[in-house]
Amino acid sequence: MIFEMRTYSFLPADLPKYLKHAGEVGRSVRGNDYGVNCGYWTSEFGRLNQVWHLWRYESYAQREELRTKLSQNRDWVDGYLPVVQGWVRRMDIRIMNPHAPFVPPQDAGNVYEYRYYRCAVGKVGNWIGHFKEALPNRQKYSKIVGLWQTEIGQPNEVSHLWVYPDLNARTEARARLGEDESWREFQRTGRPYLRELNNVLLQPTNFSPLK
Repeated sequence: MIFEMRTYSFLPADLPKYLKHAGEVGRSVRGNDYGVNCGYWTSEFGRLNQVWHLWRYESYAQREELRTKLSQNRDWVDGYLPVVQGWVRRMDIRIMNPHAPFVPPQDAGNVYEYRYYRCAVGKVGNWIGHFKEALPNRQKYSKIVGLWQTEIGQPNEVSHLWVYPDLNARTEARARLGEDESWREFQRTGRPYLRELNNVLLQPTNFSPLK
């Protein structure tokens, strides 16, 4: 199984137009017939005026097959793409291998945090190994949705998706986590493998599977 995180960047005036057309046309045309949509968000803090959407495929071969079929869907090619092409200023993709089960939350009304770290060359596996050892304790403060290593798009990158009931809950969880000595020990152990840390806070769209 592989995952693909797609990130589209917009000018402020174009983002609402894209979301309207994606919700009314794009999702109905594509559905889950060309890859399973796991989440569809807008960025709230961090990088602005972006849409992030996560897709799941059984394999690289299936992704190639389904993307080819999508490019032959006339409703997609003639009815969707020509409308949104002028609004999208930049597109980025990450093809990612999972290192933990994908666990969607059961409730709605959440906010999400996507954290993506660049590691020293050849050290992603080392960091992930230490992180997975620390993960049971880390999840006392908030729940992880997914953990991945990027294979295509961003080399030497690991990313993880977290869910919170709201922004206040995130602030409180991060504060309590910072006081946890076992987490501090993990940070000391994992820090030598890291070169860059980034995050973005994500708000689900009204058509996102993850709410």
